[in-house]
Amino acid sequence: MSVELTWLGHATWHLKTGEHQLIIDPFLTENPSASVSPDDIEAQYVLLTHGHFDHVADAAAIAKRCDAQLIAIYEIATWFAEKHAVKNTLEMNLGGGVDLPFGRVTMTIAHHSSQLPDGSYGGNPAGFIIETEGKRLYFAGDTALFTDMSLIAREGLDLAVLPIGDLFTMGVRDSVEACKLLNASKVVPGHYNTWPPIEQDAAAWAELVRSHSQSEPIVPEVGKAILL
Repeated sequence: MSVELTWLGHATWHLKTGEHQLIIDPFLTENPSASVSPDDIEAQYVLLTHGHFDHVADAAAIAKRCDAQLIAIYEIATWFAEKHAVKNTLEMNLGGGVDLPFGRVTMTIAHHSSQLPDGSYGGNPAGFIIETEGKRLYFAGDTALFTDMSLIAREGLDLAVLPIGDLFTMGVRDSVEACKLLNASKVVPGHYNTWPPIEQDAAAWAELVRSHSQSEPIVPEVGKAILL
């Protein structure tokens, strides 16, 4: 069965796998690159990599409307339960994994920061490995380059989603180095072109990935599904 991945702008991703739908880091209402609103989203799971506004802004609205399970590091999941009355939360922590109806989710390290919109402590930032339909997908979240990405690659990766915007995350040059460490079959960029400070030439990025790694780069279009 195919897996569909759709970029919704910035660092928001919608994943459809079999009968299940996941949304990762939902930031739509105030996202200038988004083409849909939170009310357009259907999901049974909401995954959050860290607490910054541009990754969690629409999480509560989607989770409550869809009765979705919100999955995040302990501090973030409990914050949404206590502050936003999200009833169905799953608290995780770095290195932990959980089996779910669509497959398995493992929380990985990320090198970044994490603060919730009201200033509350957001725990550690994270990435996710999602195993579903025989595929292994890595969502790096907002992160700097780190050499332990080679450990994430041990069991092979069908896809890696990496930030390329620079300034707040790794930029183009470091993302190419990340491609070498991860050695994923396909790699997709995110967290770029939302605002001028993180503008990047994705086509030029793709050429660098082709020239310096074994991965196939895919430049996403907002709202258009990528079949995996």
